[in-house]
Amino acid sequence: MESSNLTSVTEFILLGLSSQPELQLLLFLIFLMIYLMILLVNLLIVLLILRDSRLHTPMYFFLTNLSSIEVCFTSCVFPQMLVHFFAQRKSISYSCCVIQLYTFLAFGIAECYILSVMAYDRFVAIRDPLRYLISMNWRVCRMLAAGSWLGGLMLSTVDTVVTFQLTFCQDNVINHFFCEMPALMHLSCTDTSQAELVVQVFCIFSAFCPITFIILSYTHIIIVILRIRSAQGRRKAFSTCSSHFLVVTLFYGTAIFVYMKPQSLSSPESNKIASMFYVAFTPALNPLIYSLRNKEVKMALRKLLGKPEGV
Repeated sequence: MESSNLTSVTEFILLGLSSQPELQLLLFLIFLMIYLMILLVNLLIVLLILRDSRLHTPMYFFLTNLSSIEVCFTSCVFPQMLVHFFAQRKSISYSCCVIQLYTFLAFGIAECYILSVMAYDRFVAIRDPLRYLISMNWRVCRMLAAGSWLGGLMLSTVDTVVTFQLTFCQDNVINHFFCEMPALMHLSCTDTSQAELVVQVFCIFSAFCPITFIILSYTHIIIVILRIRSAQGRRKAFSTCSSHFLVVTLFYGTAIFVYMKPQSLSSPESNKIASMFYVAFTPALNPLIYSLRNKEVKMALRKLLGKPEGV
């Protein structure tokens, strides 16, 4: 394409979830409730863990990090999406699009890493429970958590730079509800094959390395559990891992579907549906799956509400 046909894009237009005016209010109410639920439940988890000394253990320390990441992760997308339900012109400036993509990737990659750290934590707890608190001391926990956050910030920088080095021509309409990398690549008027290759390489570090580590951790966990003679002990060990495994499956399943599939085989509509799962539904379900079913968290909640623990 000749340079005379290229124009500098200063803003993007987001098509959103639906173009039907009669659905905008309904969608706004649904996603406002989901967003408020994500904020309230995850912040409640953080508050309970900080206030109750019985929850000052490595497992709950990592849960605090997971809940904090979920709040940041969804807040990169939801406020803009909610405003756009009633906006006549659903635009986002070029610079805001860059910031949104960067922060979204940073917290998303950080979640990948913190989930792998939580799998390792469960492995250590089940493999050698007597030495668990020695192996997972506070120095180790802080280093693992800090590494998860820093890994997200560093890898998202590369992905964002690669994406916005592409050339965007006259077409600035993004068929998505936020500035996501595959949607932006669909919009580029230049060859994206090299950018796709770079993104897939970094997906190995941000997604496949953590998921491989999780699979190895769970393989060893299963081996250890099967050696437990007591049926009750096996059930208890499995119950401490089942919630985490479900969260991992929900988050990684949809993220890999969007980011690792070649652009030639993906469609904007299928990407939007998959993105909605890990942007909205998984962060809303995580606290319910992982924390609020937990006996210790329920006891901390009763304490916060001033109710006797036996009630």
